[in-house]
Amino acid sequence: MARVAFIGLGNMGSGMAANLAKAGHDVRAFDLSEEALAKAERCGCLRAESAAHAVTEAEAVVTMLPAGTHVRAVYEGSVLGTAPPTAILMDCSTIDVGTAREVVEEAQAKGYAMVDAPVSGGIAAAEAGTLTFMVGGTEKAFGCAEPFLQIMGKAVIHAGGPGTGQAAKICNNMLLGASMIATCETFVLAQKLGLDPQTFFDIASQASGQCWSMTSYCPVTGVGPETPADRNYDGGFAAALMLKDLRLAMEAARSADAYTPMGSSAEELYTRFAEGLGGAGKDFSAIIKMIDDSWQTPSKTS
Repeated sequence: MARVAFIGLGNMGSGMAANLAKAGHDVRAFDLSEEALAKAERCGCLRAESAAHAVTEAEAVVTMLPAGTHVRAVYEGSVLGTAPPTAILMDCSTIDVGTAREVVEEAQAKGYAMVDAPVSGGIAAAEAGTLTFMVGGTEKAFGCAEPFLQIMGKAVIHAGGPGTGQAAKICNNMLLGASMIATCETFVLAQKLGLDPQTFFDIASQASGQCWSMTSYCPVTGVGPETPADRNYDGGFAAALMLKDLRLAMEAARSADAYTPMGSSAEELYTRFAEGLGGAGKDFSAIIKMIDDSWQTPSKTS
């Protein structure tokens, strides 16, 4: 078993680190949150005093951080030059393609093998070890990272060279965001036309309009498999995170001169819902409440 440094123990990272520890790896975990560190210890990880302390003598390094600025800061300030040059570096954060490529290139220049390996699947999949990893990097780096990623996921797919993991993630989530909005609009229209939601689900899930946002993650309470819609839209994938990914997609679209009108509309609508109406903390499927005009903006407390 290997010594693994895990930096970033948020909702996703905590479950991922726990699965590595469960598999028998010596996981040295670090996060700025005391609560997160305590949870990691309960799950079999060892507490590190800092990111630099975590990566010392590590054979593998996994990072799960909020944004590109954090990724760059951690790698430049704590990982590169501190972790052994033989360690495989895996950044599982969702960040912009440009930063991902630059950090990998900097790591390679210093003799490290590194991949960008963002994930899909949400908190439940992180805890169950059933994430999908989209991996960018050289064939050699992918081969070194794959055994560790397989412990945390059900699918580990090599997308191509550095940055392509991030490219795949933001393209996937742009499609998810747009399809969820279309699914919400469709169910609202169906109900206004007199269709029972379950009946419409039974029809559409077997017809040409079926999609994951409907069949696996239906935004209507009591319809289809259990989803955050059945838990007052709590848990799952927060609207704020969907908005973050849509903004990354639009940034990438501008840099690539790609025409993405549906992605742009999805970004606009999630901006309105998450920031304008206070829906940031709810699951992204809760946007149906804005579409059917039943959303109640949370009251501000002093």
